[in-house]
Amino acid sequence: MVKNIRKNIASSSRWIHIYLSMVSFFILLFFAITGLTLNHTEWFADQQITKTINGDLNRSWVSGKDSNTVAKLEIVEFIRKKHGIGGAVSEFTTDEFQCAISLSGPGYSADVFVNREDGSYEISETKTGLFGIINDLHKGRDSGEAWKLLIDISAILMTIVSLSGLVMLFFLKKKRVAGLLLILVGTVICLLLYMVWVP
Repeated sequence: MVKNIRKNIASSSRWIHIYLSMVSFFILLFFAITGLTLNHTEWFADQQITKTINGDLNRSWVSGKDSNTVAKLEIVEFIRKKHGIGGAVSEFTTDEFQCAISLSGPGYSADVFVNREDGSYEISETKTGLFGIINDLHKGRDSGEAWKLLIDISAILMTIVSLSGLVMLFFLKKKRVAGLLLILVGTVICLLLYMVWVP
């Protein structure tokens, strides 16, 4: 009975470890690579491009005395269509003199300032390139709820893959002690690095 239970645990942990590793291969590889690129953002600093765009929009959209009468949707859609501005609107504020709009997405940001007196505007658009995009995706920055859910799922998968590998180790008699010692050594090294070198 006990032998069958042990056999089932060993078989199940092997199945879980192998197939979850395969299913989550790309996302685990993605987070491993972007962990490196995120730790060395200076390697890709020259990819950042910022440009300024000026223009005029329909003055009636912003000229009302009440800030609540500002045509927010029309302004954003106009800016997107005319200049190809991307990202999601993260902030839209108005006062008696101007409207300030912030749009953001992975590796991308745009700030729009609209003069309410004459409808003129200025856009400051920043793109940080491919590595800026993947670094922001790693952090879940400005990436939406679906991507945040994927990060949660990948964290759960990494945990299960790691733990199933540990369970498998206990059924490998010849490698069990060496494997556990290596886990202990790796853990001690991480703790020492934190305790000695992390300010």
